[in-house]
Amino acid sequence: MKEGALMNQIETGKFIAECRKEKKLTQAQLAEKLNITDRAISKWETGRSMPDSSIMLELCSLLNISVNELLTGGKIDMSDMDKYKENAENNLISLLHNRKKLFIIRLMGWGLIVCGIIIFLTFPAILNLNVMQEIVMRVMGILIFVCGNIAIYFYAKYQKVD
Repeated sequence: MKEGALMNQIETGKFIAECRKEKKLTQAQLAEKLNITDRAISKWETGRSMPDSSIMLELCSLLNISVNELLTGGKIDMSDMDKYKENAENNLISLLHNRKKLFIIRLMGWGLIVCGIIIFLTFPAILNLNVMQEIVMRVMGILIFVCGNIAIYFYAKYQKVD
């Protein structure tokens, strides 16, 4: 783990796997204790996703680590409180930054969906268009609508635990 490193999913995943193995737990056993699937544990340990904040405390309790250690991706020397505080602040900033990005993606997705519907339904009716222009306008509305749905899909996929 790098000194003062911000939250890194791959490092965190390796750390979860290491702690789980120290406790002599399989992925399935840990998943059962957390009421999630072993697939979710596998995604964490390979760095493809992070544990949901709603189960972080329980996960840390089961692995006998702090949330700060979980987010940092390694054991933290408690004797150096300045470094511990810096890691905690960096982890909090990183979490807030990730949530902000997700919120923006979700907002953009819904905005695209609304724009696509408006373009599809109203522009051809309001503007005096010939048949070809109307078809092009409706296709553009559909494409924008689909882009919004894709953004919402990826937002929902990232938010899922398993």
